[in-house]
Amino acid sequence: MPYLSTRDRRQPPERVLFDAVLRDGLAHDGGLYLPAEWPVLSAADLTALRGKSYAEIALRVTTPFLDGIVAPAQWEKMIADSYAGFDDPEIAPLKALGDGFWLEELFHGPTLAFKDYALQLVGKLFEYVLEQRRARVTIIGATSGDTGSAAIAGCSGAELVDIFMLYPKGRISEVQRRQMTTVAAANVHAIAVDGNFDDCQDLVKAMFADLPFRRDLNLSAVNSINWARIMAQIVYYVAAAVALGAPERKLGFAVPTGNFGNVFACHVARRMGVPISEIVIATNRNDILTRFFETGRMSMGAVEASLSPSMDIQVASNFERFYFELKRGDAGAVAEGVAAFRKTGTLPVTEAEWREACNAFTAARVDDDGTLAEIKATHAATGIVLDPHSAIAVAAAKAKRRDPDLPMVAL
Repeated sequence: MPYLSTRDRRQPPERVLFDAVLRDGLAHDGGLYLPAEWPVLSAADLTALRGKSYAEIALRVTTPFLDGIVAPAQWEKMIADSYAGFDDPEIAPLKALGDGFWLEELFHGPTLAFKDYALQLVGKLFEYVLEQRRARVTIIGATSGDTGSAAIAGCSGAELVDIFMLYPKGRISEVQRRQMTTVAAANVHAIAVDGNFDDCQDLVKAMFADLPFRRDLNLSAVNSINWARIMAQIVYYVAAAVALGAPERKLGFAVPTGNFGNVFACHVARRMGVPISEIVIATNRNDILTRFFETGRMSMGAVEASLSPSMDIQVASNFERFYFELKRGDAGAVAEGVAAFRKTGTLPVTEAEWREACNAFTAARVDDDGTLAEIKATHAATGIVLDPHSAIAVAAAKAKRRDPDLPMVAL
């Protein structure tokens, strides 16, 4: 399973193996890594996963991406260890909301964030690969809350990893700030930045762009720019699908997102063969993605603080992976488009590409008033208390579901 960079203009492009993709995070040309082809989950494969545990599903879904760098028995143990500390035996249980709507709970990991589902696994992968190669890395990341605490939990105490997480001062929840700043492990460093998440992300990208600095510190990443994060997040989409009747039954997902990573994992599950009929992108008032799907124009705006701070983002870095698809794998066009976006604030997209994107996704924005209204309505109907990010997913699911006969899962 070789990987390609979204910005590698060479013909043929360089093909990179998984251990290098994991270690580097970001390609040296600034692009994001993607598999050269998608593994397939056939109808028979999906049927065989029914009734399996989350760890068993994870083993089947992720193994094709690994290039055999981890022995099967060792990988199975790493997966089991990653989810052993989760506080629900189903790991990512589904709860019925009524009228065909479902909630997939992704808060059962050690930091209560959905990022635990990937970063507990990625942390163990890093340790394994570094031990095999007798190497050490410095992980640099930007966080709007979830990634930082989950990454630190996954890497705390690792002998071959130093981790530095940049977060926007005063713009993450107090719980998440404490989760990052009270860890006593010597390899953990949390850094408050005067600015917003996009400012933190820009600092991280600048460090990766400084090739001598990157080489000297052996920089790596655990943000969703690292393909291993996306790979691990595919699992809970497959788990929900088979639980709700795949492959015979289609379903939809509503995904709260700011950086397009979580929703891209859903798209990958669909590319692999999971019968996903629609994917709803759920945004808050920082609605660059929703505006794109409404108008065909992806233009940056100012980042505004909201009740859902993990989504207070205006530069959806992972959209580049989907942009690569829209450009039919033309890495030169992707590189030029991203450069134009940085220079002008608008990403070049043709009308045909926009229409193709709209066939793949729909989108909805939910402001703070709508978020509070959904928390109230869901609690009144079910007794479930939604956090603001989940409430945005549920509200978007209700607003955009096309087929009432198919289950719609909000994350």
